[in-house]
Amino acid sequence: MSPSRLKISTYAGLVTAVFGLASYRFYQRSGPEAVPGKEQVLVGTIVQGLTQAHYQPERIDDAFSKRVFDLSLKRLDYRKKFLLQSDIAQLMKYQTDIDDETKRGTHEFLDLSTKLMAERTKQMQALAHELLAKPFTFDNEETFQSDWEKATFPTNAADQREQWRKLLKYETLVRVAEMMDEQDKRHDRSRVASLSKEPATAEPDRTPAQMEEEARKRVLKFYDEQFADQPDASEVLTSYANVIANTYDPHTEYFAPRDKEEFDIQLTGRFEGIGATLREKDGLIYIDDIVPGSASYRQGELKKGDAILRVAQGAAEPVSIEGWHTNKAVTLIRGKKGSEVRLTVKRPDGSTKVIPIVRDVVVVAETYAQSAVINDPSGVKIGYLRLPTFYADFNDNGGRSSAEDVKKELAKLNAEGVKGVIFDLRNNGGGSLNDAVEMAGLFMPSGPMVQVRTSQGITNVLNDKDPRVQYTGPLVVLVNRYSASASEILAAAIQDYKRGVIMGSTSTYGKGTVQRIIDLDETLPTELNSLKPFGSLKFTMQKFYRVTGGSTQFKGVASDIVLPDALSYLDRGEKESDYPLKWDEIKPASYRPWDDQPNYAKLEANSKARVAANPAFQQLAEIVQTLRKRKDETVVSLKLTTYRASQHQLKEESDKYDTIQKAAKPLTIQPLAADRQALGSDTTNISRAMRFTRGLNKDLTVNEAVNVVKDQTAN
Repeated sequence: MSPSRLKISTYAGLVTAVFGLASYRFYQRSGPEAVPGKEQVLVGTIVQGLTQAHYQPERIDDAFSKRVFDLSLKRLDYRKKFLLQSDIAQLMKYQTDIDDETKRGTHEFLDLSTKLMAERTKQMQALAHELLAKPFTFDNEETFQSDWEKATFPTNAADQREQWRKLLKYETLVRVAEMMDEQDKRHDRSRVASLSKEPATAEPDRTPAQMEEEARKRVLKFYDEQFADQPDASEVLTSYANVIANTYDPHTEYFAPRDKEEFDIQLTGRFEGIGATLREKDGLIYIDDIVPGSASYRQGELKKGDAILRVAQGAAEPVSIEGWHTNKAVTLIRGKKGSEVRLTVKRPDGSTKVIPIVRDVVVVAETYAQSAVINDPSGVKIGYLRLPTFYADFNDNGGRSSAEDVKKELAKLNAEGVKGVIFDLRNNGGGSLNDAVEMAGLFMPSGPMVQVRTSQGITNVLNDKDPRVQYTGPLVVLVNRYSASASEILAAAIQDYKRGVIMGSTSTYGKGTVQRIIDLDETLPTELNSLKPFGSLKFTMQKFYRVTGGSTQFKGVASDIVLPDALSYLDRGEKESDYPLKWDEIKPASYRPWDDQPNYAKLEANSKARVAANPAFQQLAEIVQTLRKRKDETVVSLKLTTYRASQHQLKEESDKYDTIQKAAKPLTIQPLAADRQALGSDTTNISRAMRFTRGLNKDLTVNEAVNVVKDQTAN
């Protein structure tokens, strides 16, 4: 076992011991004759353990109580449609008592909030049936606030009734508009078929009244499913435990046993389904990431940030999953290889789309580092290297290492005689810290690459000890707002050593922390075996710092050259999370910057001039501004003609990005000679191996990265 692995293993043992001692002490406090409940043990163990092991432990006091209270309330009734202000007043008496409840092993706040939500949910189900029994009219001017954060809890039953009336009218309006759009498309297809004299499939039109009636039925079905999908006692406890964990930082999470299984599946990437990781927020299921090489990745339409509204098994009737929990939603989304699922998704810009995906086994091989050659018309040959994640074999079972794979790809690119390398870390959420350090060392001599600070305030400098440099030429590293963790470590090291140019979004995500997962069952005394399993806890134990001393946490890594980005209108990053750890700095490490540094001022000036003169970039910048403005306009018209006109305009603006991509001057991208030789003459295998380059030839950012590399080769 390597020294670094030994340190990690030893630290893991110490952490287990810390949690074990915490849980034992908590158990002992219950008294030798007492039999504590599962809620008492779980919450007590999490709080006591995090108080000692978390990077930034909280004091269990009134401030802690208020944080738990606020986050609980936010997640309990995120749409502010169930609880009345009088209910909030009842709960407020526990605002500063949760810390005391935790210490004495009780859960009055949890019990009351659960009871109130159950009562109000039953009342709102009856109200929804009453309101949806009568038709809505969409010809009068009234509006609906679609941003729940701007909504307020209803003052009384009459106020609540009016809020629900508008909500259900809005839900019905959305479905009527979708049906009208589909009918219009069918008319367009029929006209095209008649002009080409092809037989058209006849389908009777529906009147607006028929659509409205059908829409209300669908809305009622959705809410009946939502009302029926109430959490059981175990799910309530899981949610509450996770709220407590999340008050320490966004990446400290509690996993119930079933959730841990889901987490492990996502780590292995071996399952039959669409190949997308999901994130639950404010009652919607969002696409958190697309697994490279998966069915979703190959199909190409599903995007990170999309919200899944409805799921259909092939041509069957779609089932609305709004308000569902992730673990229930995946039961519909996953399925056998070869079966089709149709997802109705809502884009971040507000437009909706039905995306059919044929399920498959996730192709793990396509998550690995891959490279290709860009042949510029000027004769300059440029290497393109893509890394989806910082993978590693943490169990020393002979698996692959991302650092070793990148080293091999660089060797192949050197053999091709490339004059520069574009290293694409966009959408790379991180992974192995050791691989990030080793990978940075492939581009520069030995030295410190990142600093890691423990919760005890001990700083360790992680060095690349190999003096050999695998690649010495011009380097451009592409990042965006979804480049996180290990991606930020590598980008920061490249930037601090002035080894290459960081290019893309204004900054990266801003996750500068490292987590460890601990099995809670292993920490609990045998006297509590009857209450197991308890699940697992992922908690933040260390923080990253650049060699300059500044943290990557919260702020991320700022790009040397900023480009217009289709995602830049979205406020996504660590700073938008609940209770993120803040930025700080420590003493710089001793390091020597790269001798042959890029002329950053000249490269940035040249790039800005090209972007300003490029109509595609200018149009993209205008679209971004429009989308940002639209995102902030959360008051929606409930007049059908106004709403449809707004949706059509949103779709037109969204479609402009595809037009921009198509208008870009295409790059010539080819597989490496070594890969062609390994794959032989089988064109199918070559095509499969080059899937990772799909769309790159029209990628505006990659096009400009090529120009930046050429600027460096011209010096």
